[in-house]
Amino acid sequence: MFCNNFKESHQAKVDLKGIDSNILYQIILYVYTGEILITADNVLYLFEASSMLQYVKLFEACSLYLQDKLTPDNCLSMIRLSKILNCQNLNTKAKAMALKYFPDVASSEDLKELCAFELIDYLGDDELCGEEEQVFETLMIWIRHDLQARQGYIHDLFRKVRLQYVHPTFLFHFIANDSLIQSSPTCRNILESARRQMFSLYSTSAPDIKPLWHVPRRYSYQEFLILIGGRKDNQQTTRDVLLYDEKTSQWLSLAKLPVRLYKASSVSLHSNIYVLGGRPINDNRSPISDNIYIFSLKLNQWRLVEPMLIPRYSHRSIAYKNYIFSFGGIGENQEILNSVERYDSIYNTCENMANMPVAVLHPAVAAKEQRIYLFGGEDIMQNPVRLIQVYHVSRNMWFRMETRIVKNVCAPAVVIGDQIIIVGGYTRRIIAYDTKANKFVKCADMKDRRMHHGAAVIKNKLFVTGGRRLTTDNVIEDSDSMDCYDPETNTWTPKGTLPHKLFDHGCLTLQCVPCPNIL
Repeated sequence: MFCNNFKESHQAKVDLKGIDSNILYQIILYVYTGEILITADNVLYLFEASSMLQYVKLFEACSLYLQDKLTPDNCLSMIRLSKILNCQNLNTKAKAMALKYFPDVASSEDLKELCAFELIDYLGDDELCGEEEQVFETLMIWIRHDLQARQGYIHDLFRKVRLQYVHPTFLFHFIANDSLIQSSPTCRNILESARRQMFSLYSTSAPDIKPLWHVPRRYSYQEFLILIGGRKDNQQTTRDVLLYDEKTSQWLSLAKLPVRLYKASSVSLHSNIYVLGGRPINDNRSPISDNIYIFSLKLNQWRLVEPMLIPRYSHRSIAYKNYIFSFGGIGENQEILNSVERYDSIYNTCENMANMPVAVLHPAVAAKEQRIYLFGGEDIMQNPVRLIQVYHVSRNMWFRMETRIVKNVCAPAVVIGDQIIIVGGYTRRIIAYDTKANKFVKCADMKDRRMHHGAAVIKNKLFVTGGRRLTTDNVIEDSDSMDCYDPETNTWTPKGTLPHKLFDHGCLTLQCVPCPNIL
């Protein structure tokens, strides 16, 4: 102001508008002494004055003070202030807090005072950490805070909800029935496109809805390795449910299974865990269960939903779209089943599907592009079945392929890219089936011959947990090992041990928003 030939440098008296005399006095003392006391009462005045007078060090000191005082309740106001005063450091830190603590920020009064474009930018940010259901609830609260002035922005805001990651029940029971959504033709079209995609069994997305069926937000959804039940030390059936946090390499205990179940099946779907069937231990009421339990990580609770049509254990289950398919297993009369049933997670109902061509136990199961593949398994005489049975989901039809390559029993399978990887099964062998080329590729062997183990994919790497292994002397030992296979390098890396030896357990990937009360 007083340099670089500005007009103030030639004036005998300068009127400093907008600066309180006491604040100016403190700044003058700071210039001469290098000391100033920044408090909650004066920081905003000092911040504004130091910006106007271009005292960089004082400006940075005020910025640091405000950064230390950031909370979810005030971070939105700090973002706005940082933009007015062009303070990038404060803006960066305040924005990071607003994105990281979205659930708390969403309930703040400051959020209701954002302008439409600020809210659109905030809810559309890829780094927002929160559930899509709350994103929707937040935009509706903002609109209803000043309905007459804000209703016109509903379609722009609704586009920021990543509908693929909204639970179907919430989508159809709450979003679809909201009066404001129904009043907007654009929102109704978006909702109808989402509905068509969700109920379609086809994998491809129509061009008009491709932007909606987005990748998850970068930091909201994380992948966790979950172990469920099984038989632990001394072959005792356990109710334990364990979560592995790869960031800390720690195992966390979740709510235990309601009952001890022998050879139940488990899948993850819509950020929940489902456990189906099994043989209850120490329960004389029913030798085999038809129950379906669902687990919510947010609530850390189990509850029952509609039961299966047929009690079964030693069966295989897999999630595809909104459904859970259960294949075969052992029935109430100890017979090997060839029946297939499908659980609808939206309507909470089960229905029979086309029977398997060949009844087998313990096949490797994986789903890819409308098809569910059952590799190998064993027959009633415990002989390996050299067969691939393929179920076409949308057609409800089976076809079979005989092959000498498949001979796995008690082996899991996972999907990575275009390949289905079959992991062991009384062998060290790992083979990958290319679904497009219809051919097998041999991968690096495991260290031991393993069976009854678990496998799941975390960040495109295969994690193999527990199981039983055959030693060089053909002695069967229980295992507590965890190993990681990287398909990019075709190499194995040990990842430590499980909390205890474990086999016949559920092993799956849970993709969800981390819960602060648990993680």
